Amino acid sequence: MVAKVVTVAFQGVEARRVDVEVQLTGGAVAFVVVGLGDKAVGESRERVRGAFAGMGLSMPSRRLIANLAPADLPKEGSHYDLPIALALLAAMGIIPLDALDGWAAMGELSMDGSIAPVAGALPAAIAVGAMGLGLICPEACGPEAAWAGDTRILAPRSLISLLNHFRGTQIIAAPRAGDVVQTTGGPDLRDVRGQEQAKRALEIAAAGGHNLLLCGPPGSGKSMLAQRLPGILPPLTAGELLETSMVHSVAGLIAKGTLTRDRPFRAPHHSASMAALTGGGIKAKPGEVSLAHNGVLFLDELPEFGVQALDSLRQPLETGEVMVARANFHIRYPARVQLVAAMNPCRCGHGGAGKGACGKAPRCQRDYQGRVSGPLMDRIDLAIDVPSVTAADLALPPPIEGSAEAAARVAAARALQAERAEKAGADAPTLNSRADGDFLEKALDLDPAARALMSRAAEAGRLTARGWTRTLRLARTIADLDQAPSVKRIHVAEALVYRRVTPGAEDGVAAPPAPGFHRLAI
Repeated sequence: MVAKVVTVAFQGVEARRVDVEVQLTGGAVAFVVVGLGDKAVGESRERVRGAFAGMGLSMPSRRLIANLAPADLPKEGSHYDLPIALALLAAMGIIPLDALDGWAAMGELSMDGSIAPVAGALPAAIAVGAMGLGLICPEACGPEAAWAGDTRILAPRSLISLLNHFRGTQIIAAPRAGDVVQTTGGPDLRDVRGQEQAKRALEIAAAGGHNLLLCGPPGSGKSMLAQRLPGILPPLTAGELLETSMVHSVAGLIAKGTLTRDRPFRAPHHSASMAALTGGGIKAKPGEVSLAHNGVLFLDELPEFGVQALDSLRQPLETGEVMVARANFHIRYPARVQLVAAMNPCRCGHGGAGKGACGKAPRCQRDYQGRVSGPLMDRIDLAIDVPSVTAADLALPPPIEGSAEAAARVAAARALQAERAEKAGADAPTLNSRADGDFLEKALDLDPAARALMSRAAEAGRLTARGWTRTLRLARTIADLDQAPSVKRIHVAEALVYRRVTPGAEDGVAAPPAPGFHRLAI
């Protein structure tokens, strides 16, 4: 007799169907699990045995074979415990074979028969709903799985309560979806004294979703500014909320099914490895760039990160996704983030000018900033110097405008971008930072003076093709903040101020990288 229960295997945020087949056969008494499972899957034998003992059930004195099909699909995790146990109970005749028709199951078993929570309930529920099935999951995962919409959800606390439900002696109510929260607090831009130019750059970056680099001495407020960026970004849309929540579900970061419309803000330490940033490891889990999907990835002390780890971000910043390659499979994670980085001018901190100037300048600055590769810098739209805050700045009263006022201007600029995208069609990007091709050309509507300035600056500053496109995108965002229908010369000029270029290019002479951020002559 063969009993079958459906479950899922995760490949990134995608849940693929797996059929758990259990058969009682003759031969030596044993419990065998086959189907390319990892160590956690192999240990399911003992957890199922212990859960049965906790309920007062004995295992049959026969050879038990649990097959996880398809056999060539790698399977990881402890969520196979419940489907194996249910298939075994059906094979033993304790529950009818047809009782599990129309259901998929996932969950980890404890020794007393209770069902422990597992990661990935939301993408699993969405996937099995597309198959026309319902999902049996742990009680703690029920509010999360209920966000899948029309998918039927059964969330028992224990294996015995699930058996009673199938027998009709106990009815398990369908779980309610968890709450959606949006915090109203958080740090405010009013806390930052001075740094008006940096605040302007932060607002531009928020309006268009542009990458930003803050460079300045210690204590100048770089981290304070970066931490206040989420406060001026609009909340997640319904589609973005689902995308982000699926990544967090696979990573096990959703508590009690509670979702948030706040955009993610991830700030990994500079000791983070390449796998920690982009994803990978033994189980190919999502990295920081994926956990920040639709939000902000903040890299403080940028040159202190490993060169290989930083360069691994180049492809995700362009494509908005990460591909984790293994010998027998590939895993894709979404990674559409806004990069914000902060760094000191040199290892000494203060650079080559002002009080406490580095005595090794300019070589110290050149070597320190040289740790960040040119191709990565080319993907940063705004590079801004953040000078030290003076005593006069600290003595001033708090500024009149804070995060609320900046957020209103950002929302108005993004509304213009969304309106342009709606007119252009469903495939058009909703943010200027992703505009390209004909759509970007139509959105720009450059006047002759702006086009002439852009051409002259490209020749003088030796902008790459990527730099050219990103500067135009930035100019379009600046125009949107001014509610201007077309991009004018003043918008292009401000965008060029934020571009980092190679010194010496203004004279047509190639020069090695030098300290500081050099601007184009406009």
